[in-house]
Amino acid sequence: MSEKVVVIYSGGMDSFTVLNKAIREGKSPLALSFDYGQRHKKELVYAAAVCDELGVPHKVVDISAINSLVGGSALTDDIDVPEGHYEEPSMQQTVVPNRNMILLSLAVGYAVSQGANKVFYGAHSGDHAIYPDCRPEFVERMNQVCAIANYEAVEIVTPYLQDSKTAILTDGLKMGLDYGKTWTCYNGREKACGKCGACQERLEAFRDNQATDPLEYE
Repeated sequence: MSEKVVVIYSGGMDSFTVLNKAIREGKSPLALSFDYGQRHKKELVYAAAVCDELGVPHKVVDISAINSLVGGSALTDDIDVPEGHYEEPSMQQTVVPNRNMILLSLAVGYAVSQGANKVFYGAHSGDHAIYPDCRPEFVERMNQVCAIANYEAVEIVTPYLQDSKTAILTDGLKMGLDYGKTWTCYNGREKACGKCGACQERLEAFRDNQATDPLEYE
């Protein structure tokens, strides 16, 4: 019987690759998505469609009530999404306070209730510049806590923690994945903006791989 694991699945490129990687490694994934009030909620529609196609059990949990406590991000509040590369200081406006600690805590609880001992999420090196909760030291300490937080130890697994978005895409293209089934843009409009940090990093990854992004851009 294949190993049951929980995959935090946003509907974006990184978690899409992680989900498919887990399947190819023989795991039996339970996909978990969160509606935390993000303006790019469109990613959840993409996540649902992929899980339906793959036959992966999928839960979408509404935790948008947390915004009364952890506001101030361009992803959740009425603040313009900054344009530019992730390494620019302005992109710190897209940080949602404590987001991944909250999401991982919920995912670990779900894993314990389902008899799974691993939670996968798609942190990568391109996130390290501005997202503290995607850095190796955060993952290390979360693993220490998750080993003792329940009677059952749960491991936080980050297959691409030391890899760039370019490397993740390279791996996904080798798997034959269709990235037209993912949504990255922080603006949840009909087409991707091509200007926010998420779009720029995505487009850079496709250029580095000498590939064409199947998404339409404004």
